[in-house]
Amino acid sequence: MVVFLLVWQAAALWIGNPILLPTPVDVAESFVELAGTGEMITNIVVSVTRLVASFLLAAVIAVPLGFAMGLNRTVFEMIDPTVELLRPISGIAWIPLGLFILGIGDALPTAIMFYGAFFPLLINTITAVRSVDRSYLNAARTLGVGRATVLLQVIIPAALPGILVGARLAAGAGWMSMVAAELIGAPSGLGFAVEWYRELLMTPKVLAFVVLIGLMGYLFDRVLRAVQRSLTRWAEPRNA
Repeated sequence: MVVFLLVWQAAALWIGNPILLPTPVDVAESFVELAGTGEMITNIVVSVTRLVASFLLAAVIAVPLGFAMGLNRTVFEMIDPTVELLRPISGIAWIPLGLFILGIGDALPTAIMFYGAFFPLLINTITAVRSVDRSYLNAARTLGVGRATVLLQVIIPAALPGILVGARLAAGAGWMSMVAAELIGAPSGLGFAVEWYRELLMTPKVLAFVVLIGLMGYLFDRVLRAVQRSLTRWAEPRNA
């Protein structure tokens, strides 16, 4: 990080134009200024609210669907072609169509963030369910345990670590999609702030918000890692 900052500082001084490339000091000063005015907090709240809404919606749909596809071959074969057709298409590609249908507002970035979060969570859920140790299922059947009990007490706990990995990937993908969607189709939020200050040629403030977006993404990942560890502590390997 120190080397990166030194190279950045040297490049900025060599260019000599803060509109093209401000120094790290300029960006830090803009960061403090924006934090002091409350503008950062306002945009953070807007973007995080959209992320939470889109992530929860993706989880409500992707996790049950992932269980259905992971447990039932027929369901998988019916839905998988559609999933594999849509999954390679970036959410950014849907923004022009989304502008026509949803317009500028909360709906478009939330929809694009949902799209970005949906597929990592779905694929990881399918993989986690299919990776459940068959010996657990065979033992439960031998004991005459009902299907509902097997699902609740065997399959879900065994698949949970993989699902939580998918949740981390989904949150990261949704956050990256947020930036693109808010750049174009939102009247507020962190992505909107980046575009707003770019139009005003205030590059230090642009980079201040870019740094903030990176810090927020890092924070989300650390929080989700902590949640994952707390919920799956039993699955961690123990030293002999």
